[in-house]
Amino acid sequence: MTTVNENMEAQHEEPQLSKPSDSKSLVVTTSAFQFLVPNALPTEELTNENQIFDPLSTYLWSEGENEKTLETLGTDEPKDKAPHDRPYWTNKTEYLLAQVGFSVGMITIWRFPYLCFHSGGGSFLFLYILMLFLVGVPLLFLEMAAGQRMRQGSIGVWKAISPWIGGLGYTSFMVCIIVGSYYSVLLAWNLFYLVQSFQSPLPWLSCPTTNNLTVYDPECVRTTPTTYFWYRKVLKATDEIEMGGLPVLHLSVSLFVIWLIICISMTKGLKSTGKMLYVSILLPYIILFCLLIRSLMMKGAGFGLKNLLAAKVSALYSVEVWRQTGSQLFLSLGSGFGSFTAISSYIPQSNDCVTDAYAVAFLNLVASVTVTVFVFATVGNLATKDIELCYMTNIMTLTNMVSAKMLPPEAKPPKNVYQDPSSFYSWWFNSLPEHIKIAILPYLVECDLSDQLNKVMMGPGMAIVAFSNIVTVFSGSTFWAIVTFMFLVNLGLSTMVGIIQGIITPLQDTFSSLREYSKLFPVGVCVSMFLGSLLFVRPSGSYYVNLLDDYWASLALFFIVILESVAMAWIYGARRPVYHAGPPHLPIYRWLWCFLSPFVLLVLFLSTLIHLSLKKITYFAWDSRISNEVTRTYPSWAKVLLIVLILVTILPVPAYFFYIIVRQVSSVTMIHSRTTVIFKPEAKGGSARALPRLQVRQSLKKTNKMDK
Repeated sequence: MTTVNENMEAQHEEPQLSKPSDSKSLVVTTSAFQFLVPNALPTEELTNENQIFDPLSTYLWSEGENEKTLETLGTDEPKDKAPHDRPYWTNKTEYLLAQVGFSVGMITIWRFPYLCFHSGGGSFLFLYILMLFLVGVPLLFLEMAAGQRMRQGSIGVWKAISPWIGGLGYTSFMVCIIVGSYYSVLLAWNLFYLVQSFQSPLPWLSCPTTNNLTVYDPECVRTTPTTYFWYRKVLKATDEIEMGGLPVLHLSVSLFVIWLIICISMTKGLKSTGKMLYVSILLPYIILFCLLIRSLMMKGAGFGLKNLLAAKVSALYSVEVWRQTGSQLFLSLGSGFGSFTAISSYIPQSNDCVTDAYAVAFLNLVASVTVTVFVFATVGNLATKDIELCYMTNIMTLTNMVSAKMLPPEAKPPKNVYQDPSSFYSWWFNSLPEHIKIAILPYLVECDLSDQLNKVMMGPGMAIVAFSNIVTVFSGSTFWAIVTFMFLVNLGLSTMVGIIQGIITPLQDTFSSLREYSKLFPVGVCVSMFLGSLLFVRPSGSYYVNLLDDYWASLALFFIVILESVAMAWIYGARRPVYHAGPPHLPIYRWLWCFLSPFVLLVLFLSTLIHLSLKKITYFAWDSRISNEVTRTYPSWAKVLLIVLILVTILPVPAYFFYIIVRQVSSVTMIHSRTTVIFKPEAKGGSARALPRLQVRQSLKKTNKMDK
């Protein structure tokens, strides 16, 4: 026994450690250490698993004894090194374009203006900006830094940070699959609009005629041609979600073309994708700027902007507004998908990701505000047109009644009212004597500009309706329609490339054999995603898109980003530099990661969960009988479907947690068996196995020497 202990002292340079008095005490120490530091597994076991974890990833950071150790480790290379042949982005510009392209997409266009109008206007903007820089940017920086330091996708990164939450990467992976399936349908809708734009006059400018070619479709007459074209020609929407049907043919073809473009870009690799980004990112911003300038010159744009800037103070105290703001932030920004991590894994570790995070967040905000200003200016013009039509109806009614001597001559509107009803009608009506007002009021239709604006801003699909409407007021409307929907398709494609990158990169890092099929593997992923997306191009498919986008996506993303904050702050250690060559983190980041972000995200998660549990979930549906949108309640099975999807999405986290526990128990059993045999008095030959903690320290020293 003495000889064995002397050999141990000669092998290790840490005489301060107490020697075990017997084999049993060593077994207890080994077992306890394995449970406290699950990453410190025997070297041969790590080799078999093809995964080496950071040995201090489960230490809680503190002000005291671990400070020097953490500072030393902060400059080390991570043990999980990516393959040496891992590709890089050609330059920093292409990398930033990829990040911005993923962040700024159709969800920004699809939901931001609608939520801004219905959630307090200027108050919503204030809350969004506040949450963007206090919660969004720190989490964005976290994902970028983790990806470029670990040089892996989301699955490998969170396994490296701590095996206990290794399932978090799989959850992000599943979110990318589900969101990518219905997000591609948004692109298919816009691609169909783009194809329909190559004709003059545009098909949504007027109502179609019936079979005898002399009478307009009565369903279209009861609404606007633009709304009719959206629901009946593009979506072929049913009146309820329960009504199924086969996938719509023209949308299925558009969806196939979208996935074909994505598949080709993914098989070409980073170099070809980077070149594509110059067009798919820069061109939409140029088009958007031109559309903004043109919309601000339209009549009624000022009225729309007044409603945008009008802040509702009550919205600041509404939990529902905060919930919707947080949901929009993470859906629009893209945190939690794992795509930022995947894209950053192809950039050198010396990259300054702090600046990148602020740049992406700022450009996302600029795009969101720009699109919102454009939409509000446009719908202000549309509302002004509707109110002028209402005024003209009243003017013609009064003129005919005066001619028929049913009203006194004083009730006849003057000529200047005909020329500019929006400017002179209200002034003329208010100047009438009181008895004349009382006489004509029963014959007038109430014309309220705010009500007209509410009708235009009804439904989250109003952004596409607004884009299709604005081209109708331009000279050369066909040209502007082509340009506008090309802008929308380009935005969506760049985001889809980021989502698919969040699927392919983690799988290739986890299963290295897939890298051998660099062409075939992306094709298989895109084909599978295309088949899954066909569910959303059925006549009731748009209602499923709204169901997932409104209720499922936010819960899944809140769950992911909460665990990301906790993992970085309390498991990996907020004081440890998470990116290789940058300066130590500012205290503000540690405070945000440790306290503010988890608290805010937890409140948002619970409020969303309560909203889903206690309140009825509703959707906008088309009612063909009245040719208008109506609010319907989702059936009970839709809520069950949501619960199943939520559970399936978050299941990898507890499943992988229990897998690690089982693995640790089996490892402790093996170590217990080995130490018992070694320390028996009758053991012959060989040297005693080192304590696991000593193994960790030796491996750290070897790593430091190699880095030097």
